[in-house]
Amino acid sequence: MTSVPDSEEFAWRVLILLNVFRLMLGSLLLAVFLTVTDPYIIGSANPSLAWGALLTMLGAGIVEVWLLRQRIPSSEVQIYAQLALDLTVTTALMHASGGVSSGVGGLLVVSVGALALLVPAQRAFLLAAVTALTMLGEQTVSQLQGGTDTTAYAPAGILGAVIFVIAIVVQVLRHRMLETEALAEQRGVDLKNLAELNQYIVQHLRESIVVVDGDDRLRLMNESAATELGATNRTAGQPLREVSAELADRLATWRRGGSAPGEPSLSLDSADGATTIIPHFAPLGSERLSGAMLIFLEDTSLLAERVQQTKLASLGRLSASIAHEIRNPVGAMSHAGQLLAESPGIGPEVERLTDIIRVNGSRVSQIVDSVLSLSRRDKTQPERLQLKPWIEEFVQEFVQTLELDEKTVSALDAAVDIEVRMDLTHLRQIVWNICDNAIKYGSAAVGAIAVELTCGRLETSARPYLEIADRGSGIDPDKIEEVFEPFYTGADGGTGLGLFISRELCECNGATLRYQPRDGGGSVFRVVFADPARWQRVS
Repeated sequence: MTSVPDSEEFAWRVLILLNVFRLMLGSLLLAVFLTVTDPYIIGSANPSLAWGALLTMLGAGIVEVWLLRQRIPSSEVQIYAQLALDLTVTTALMHASGGVSSGVGGLLVVSVGALALLVPAQRAFLLAAVTALTMLGEQTVSQLQGGTDTTAYAPAGILGAVIFVIAIVVQVLRHRMLETEALAEQRGVDLKNLAELNQYIVQHLRESIVVVDGDDRLRLMNESAATELGATNRTAGQPLREVSAELADRLATWRRGGSAPGEPSLSLDSADGATTIIPHFAPLGSERLSGAMLIFLEDTSLLAERVQQTKLASLGRLSASIAHEIRNPVGAMSHAGQLLAESPGIGPEVERLTDIIRVNGSRVSQIVDSVLSLSRRDKTQPERLQLKPWIEEFVQEFVQTLELDEKTVSALDAAVDIEVRMDLTHLRQIVWNICDNAIKYGSAAVGAIAVELTCGRLETSARPYLEIADRGSGIDPDKIEEVFEPFYTGADGGTGLGLFISRELCECNGATLRYQPRDGGGSVFRVVFADPARWQRVS
């Protein structure tokens, strides 16, 4: 059976309404039967039969209330059972009231019309045919008993024709309802697919998006934003502060008009500590203080990467010129200065000048070597290594090479050994540059522990890291990003390329180099290595 609108629940609702109509009609007819007795309107030919038919109608209706509530038996069985009940009771009432002329038979129009709505056309016409034949059969029985004559066949036939017309009209209505339901269902599928597509697009955008309502409760957060904020467990309606207290503070500051979107004062660190995020706020409406808010989280590392690529392209072109145009003349000048220094009979003034030539020639050569190393940054040969023993070996080599006191540079005992994946040459160059800077500019006193190396995992993302900490004067907050720029130097004698090259070498190995001030004074440079969950999949 196909129900309209192709729904079992719809069929049950129609059956329940029909049973309510049956109970109300039976109660009304019983009241008329009991109050109007001289003469009888209902049951004028056979009051006893009418009395039994009305009690049967009400009793069956009461039983049907329970059956319909329990959904037993099936809706298809209920359709034919209710038609049989109405056909039997109504025919008996019609016969007890003097035949088709009593008008009682017209009550079957409602029953047949309602049930025809729930079955296909062939079965609907079958129900109408059975009803019409029953009317004619009742008329035949009444005539044989002498209750009516042949003139009553015409009204019975007309009633049967009306029932057929009702069945046809209901079937047309049913057909329209089926088409409408099919169209609505298709539109529903299309809307669902569109919603799923929109959800997929939003969730997989590279841009990080967060939507909150006027009470700063989470309405939407895509996967990129969840990764940036470390929100592994998030639900709609959850307070933003429970997801990211820092972002909630930045949003509160912006709502009060404290800062404009994108200002550095609103920036925050990502969950893995590897990048800086700048939130951009866009009100979804006109209310800034209490309205819904769309938040874009801008990863500054992407912009920095594009800027660095531009810088590297320029430096790459410059490096070729330096190699051919500067290196050889510098070498010749250095060699000439060396020969001059070895000449007999030179005085102190000449020795001082030759030292200047030697020192600055060496510095220019160092700059040339540093710039040329940038053109080779993409030639990485990553290897897996245990970080803890590597740090211990590096510290020993560094101290011996620079002939330092053993306590000047130390490797702190790490809780666990950590495996990382990186080009060993690049890692050595990075850590050497940072330690060398710390020894030159960060040593507090001779013999003091100036530099400490340790390793561990970030709490938020479990990414491995290596930290180089010193007790120097630190870096001014407004100079932190500048120290990673090429040719920036805060002290005499530096090339201004050490930290720049170190960060570039980190990035070409999937790592990042970050700076933060050390508690109690000093600096901490942290190398955050590539996520093991990523390089293990591509190994």
